[in-house]
Amino acid sequence: MEKLIDQHNRIHNYLRISLTDSCNFRCAYCMPNEEIECLPNSKLMSTLEIEQIAKTFVDLGVKKIRLTGGEPLVRKEFPDIVQRLSKLPVELTMTTNGVLVHKHLQLFKDAGIRSLNVSLDTLNPETFFKLTKRNQFQQVWDNILLLLEHGFRVKVNAVALNGIIEDELLDFVRITEKLPLHVRFIEFMPFSGNHWKSEKVITAKQMLEVVQAEMEVVKLQDQVHDTAKKYKVVGYEGTFAFITTMSEHFCGDCNRMRITADGKMKNCLFGKEEMDLLGTLRKGEDILPLIRLSIFRKHAMLGGQFSPDYLKAEADKIENRSMIKIGG
Repeated sequence: MEKLIDQHNRIHNYLRISLTDSCNFRCAYCMPNEEIECLPNSKLMSTLEIEQIAKTFVDLGVKKIRLTGGEPLVRKEFPDIVQRLSKLPVELTMTTNGVLVHKHLQLFKDAGIRSLNVSLDTLNPETFFKLTKRNQFQQVWDNILLLLEHGFRVKVNAVALNGIIEDELLDFVRITEKLPLHVRFIEFMPFSGNHWKSEKVITAKQMLEVVQAEMEVVKLQDQVHDTAKKYKVVGYEGTFAFITTMSEHFCGDCNRMRITADGKMKNCLFGKEEMDLLGTLRKGEDILPLIRLSIFRKHAMLGGQFSPDYLKAEADKIENRSMIKIGG
């Protein structure tokens, strides 16, 4: 079967599948309305439907699948989903807020999951509570250490929120001194309802200058399709990196696709167009034409929604879901 190649000659072999739009945290930039209504089970892809859709993408050349949410570990069928997907010839990984990781450690090992991304925007327990509305910092941190202890590769994703990251940037980098963590600072991105403004963006260049003023830093080699620009402090165990979506997009060699928890295919994080794979599947129809059409219509950059000059972006004109409804 032919690979998924768009009009810009980009091969797509990386699929992100959201298992749920529910989460046990309440981070404002992701879930703008604390009373947000989550999808009923009937609207979610079932375990078998996830498996069937994933198999179709694997047949189309997908080599990597990342499970996201919401928080994927709150989905009660999570173990069954992981066990099924682990049988596919792909690299299986996930993004989590980390609070339930200790309950699934053996499952990860059995499924061949070797790398996890853990979302953590602050190292201060009080700030953590303000951001998430949950008093769970210690549990998340303990689980990060637990993953390292068991040999997992751990990437810590920190959204660079202005008013917070300025005070914690160096603290995040310092945790890579003794721990083989890979800390990644994500530039603040616009989504429905998250009150994004260009002046709220702390750029990678600005953050790097702060680190370089205090530490001896070397640039590491970035791989093809990498979304993060990687660095290392000389003599430190771990690394740090910047995901420069706003200041220096990396759309040119994008290989990513997304399936929302309700079975809609998005060809770009910022794209407004969605293809209803789940509805089509439930009608007994072939989803392959929709997948190919979605890839064919993919814009050259940023979902065709705003200028690569983020200073000109108008958040209120961007048509999209909130982050939790898209999947990380």
